[in-house]
Amino acid sequence: MSSKERNGNGYTPDVESDKPRHHRHGLSKPGQWMIVLNLALQSIGVVYGDIGTSPLYVFASTFSNGVQHNDDILGVLSLILYTLTLIPLIKYVFVVLRANDKGHGGTFALYSLICRHAKVGLIPQEGDEDVSSSDRASKLKSKLENSKFVKFGLLLATMFGTSMVIGDGVLTPCISVLSAVGGLKEATSIMNEDRIVWASVAILIVLFMVQRLGTNKVGYLFAPIIGAWFLLIAGIGVYNLIKYDPTVLKAVNPKYIIDYFKRNKDQAWMSLGGVVLAITGAEALFADVGHFSVRSIQLSMCVVTYPALVLAYIGQASFLRKNNNLVSDTFYKSLPGPMFWPMFVLAVLASIIASQAMISGTFSVIQQSLSHGCFPRVKLVHTSTKHEGQIYIPEVNYLLMVACVFVTLGFRTTEKIGNAYGIAIVFVMTLTSVFLVLIMIIIWRTHIVLVLAYVMIIGTVELFYLSSVLYKFNQGGYLPLAISTVLVTIMCVWNNVHRKKYFFELDHMILPEQVQEIIKETNTQRVPGLAIFYSDLVNGIAPIFRPYLENVRALHSVVVFVSLKSLPISKVPKEERFFFGRVQPENLLAFICIVHYGFMDADDEQEPFETLLIQRLKEFLRKDHHLSSTLMRNGTNLVLGTSESIEVEAQVGNDDNIVEEVDIPSHNEDETDDEEENIQAGNLDDNDEQEGVQIDNADQIVEEEASTDEDKVETHMDILDKAVECGVIHLVGEHKVVAKIGSNLGKRL
Repeated sequence: MSSKERNGNGYTPDVESDKPRHHRHGLSKPGQWMIVLNLALQSIGVVYGDIGTSPLYVFASTFSNGVQHNDDILGVLSLILYTLTLIPLIKYVFVVLRANDKGHGGTFALYSLICRHAKVGLIPQEGDEDVSSSDRASKLKSKLENSKFVKFGLLLATMFGTSMVIGDGVLTPCISVLSAVGGLKEATSIMNEDRIVWASVAILIVLFMVQRLGTNKVGYLFAPIIGAWFLLIAGIGVYNLIKYDPTVLKAVNPKYIIDYFKRNKDQAWMSLGGVVLAITGAEALFADVGHFSVRSIQLSMCVVTYPALVLAYIGQASFLRKNNNLVSDTFYKSLPGPMFWPMFVLAVLASIIASQAMISGTFSVIQQSLSHGCFPRVKLVHTSTKHEGQIYIPEVNYLLMVACVFVTLGFRTTEKIGNAYGIAIVFVMTLTSVFLVLIMIIIWRTHIVLVLAYVMIIGTVELFYLSSVLYKFNQGGYLPLAISTVLVTIMCVWNNVHRKKYFFELDHMILPEQVQEIIKETNTQRVPGLAIFYSDLVNGIAPIFRPYLENVRALHSVVVFVSLKSLPISKVPKEERFFFGRVQPENLLAFICIVHYGFMDADDEQEPFETLLIQRLKEFLRKDHHLSSTLMRNGTNLVLGTSESIEVEAQVGNDDNIVEEVDIPSHNEDETDDEEENIQAGNLDDNDEQEGVQIDNADQIVEEEASTDEDKVETHMDILDKAVECGVIHLVGEHKVVAKIGSNLGKRL
């Protein structure tokens, strides 16, 4: 590789690279575990508020018509326990979290992971190596890649799942806050339905106003509250178990589920819409993994959340076995007298935190949608210097707030919101399972027996729940579907335009070697100054460059084509931020530059961008010259070699080697040995003296060429300095996508 292909920092300009090669994210094991424990603590305050507040309304929603048989309580408890174990614990914590895409979770993370291992994306992307070695995986992968219908179907399903998560982010705050504030009816008669609704609206507004603090601060603020909530509901559960009916523990026997369905038939099937509320927020475990880490969520779920929820539901079932008539207010009625007000305050606070889980998850999935060109551009605010996934999106935050206020004022009761809530939850869970099966087969190469076991157990359970919640479509279930329809329409239109723009730029991309030809064709004159062209392309030059020259007919004396790329780290050292490459020929003084930024760099920038760019460009020119001179010296010294062709490695930069092959005249090995002996002894005959003159002349030629090259570098540096003095101009090309004349109404809209 020639020196012209290397940048001044000792790197090879790799236009496909998303991060500098020198970055290492490894930590010592003690350091890693401290981070995991820290994130686990934060996750308690962010991830589990939704699933943690489900005991407020699960039994009331399941027995909406009252308890018909005392053993029905055992059947429902058994359903809750097995659902909690199968879906949040086994499926999400131990399986789905492994399917994260570079630390990110959510529907788009699953889609992105599949796209990187199989060519099913509508926009080509750099994929991983083909890890599919089995015939089954290869055949499935081939079918997916060769079907355009499947490609569009996967993207549409991903958009639909993402829209459902956003819909979940609207419904979770409403049902959580309403159910908690509704406890005031037990304490005072002045709290009627209207006052409860308006109190809930006020709390929701406050909740969304504190989002700007960021997940990090919110997590530390809420973690002690949710920790106390889990501790108390677990303790009260144990208290009720001992006081009322310890025999409810026999609900671990799934026989009670069968008996429950035999007794109640259709009513039992319809009641599944209430049971599924016990796992609300399970999708937040996956969607919020980008805010934390897999290990931290696994740790907090297994040690804190799951045991507390199991004890809480067992305690409530034990209470109901002796108080069938109090099922509509199970949570507050089952509290010991002195614990009402402390638990009410905690319930309100926990319901606010429950909303936080899905709000954070909504921010995460929208961030992923943006990266795939499936969502209108919005402002991403990174709220943590350490964790890339902790973000805040102002526009989305306030739209969610308005939507939550309208839903709360419109539905007014947790029962109606619960009907809508269930559909959003189960749809996303079912879609996640479909994607997960593809990942198991194509990427993980899971044994077919385990895949079938997953489908038969987890898949069957989710399909039963899906069929139940769809039954309540006209009782509020239409809301998440209506929200999803609007969002999917917006996402489809945006993605369609994004793809058209991408392929237009790709088809009309200008290669670096074409620049000089275009300048000649357009009869462009060079004028003093430095021009910086900005583009998203890293493999070439944006097509806007040609029409610019055709219209302006002038190009500055120094030109830099800049592509800005954001990396998933907080800060990139300035010395590793700029990657340069030359556009040939050298006298064109045109360069390609890829600039890497961390997500917190822009907030702490001391020097103007153009100052840093010019400084690094000068360093590149010097090092590029030094590299050329090194090659020249090493290449010339090969005249003294003895082989017919020699490969010499010149160490440059850090780890990069430059290999050049030089042909030299062949000599007889014996003659060479004699020559070496004569040189060592200082004995040179006339021929030897003549050869010595030739060697001296060669060294002189090298010095002259090096001097000439040094002058060239100084000339280029002078031109650059004068260009900066004349002025720096920043040029940003932007494409507009418009419908062709004669397009149908749909395209014009």
